[in-house]
Amino acid sequence: MRYVYLKPELKDLSQGSRIAFAREFRYLTQDNVSDKLGLTGECKRRSMARYERGDRVPKEERLQEIANILNVNVKCLKEYDFRNEEDMIYILLWMEELYPRMNIDLGLSESLPKESDIKLKRFFEEWNVMKEKRANLELSYDDYVEWKLQYDFNKGDEYEEDS
Repeated sequence: MRYVYLKPELKDLSQGSRIAFAREFRYLTQDNVSDKLGLTGECKRRSMARYERGDRVPKEERLQEIANILNVNVKCLKEYDFRNEEDMIYILLWMEELYPRMNIDLGLSESLPKESDIKLKRFFEEWNVMKEKRANLELSYDDYVEWKLQYDFNKGDEYEEDS
């Protein structure tokens, strides 16, 4: 039997679609994830199918388990609050998957006063570097998606606090 890898396709920005995308990116089936979650019985896949369809929302602990199994930052999979700056970063990363030809350039000011604005600036600088590497074929699609799935908006905070 021959298997053909098809690049996962994000259907929308819902939590379920993002879980399905990450699962498919990791070459896992719903059964694989269900087994790793310790689900048993004839309908063990049902929970994953319901999460991915949006019929059920995983509790925080279960979502963390799923993120660990899929080896992604849990913030990529959580439900988003559109008032939260950090959540907006992850929404933008997912929107790029949903609309790959869309050019997102927010043109942030050089003089950003708030601490969160510094984090935003750092994110956009890093994202632009990664997009440029991707465009120049220095980075594969898989490596680029891997960066997005692992991105941590708060990284570097420990260093800044210690300084």
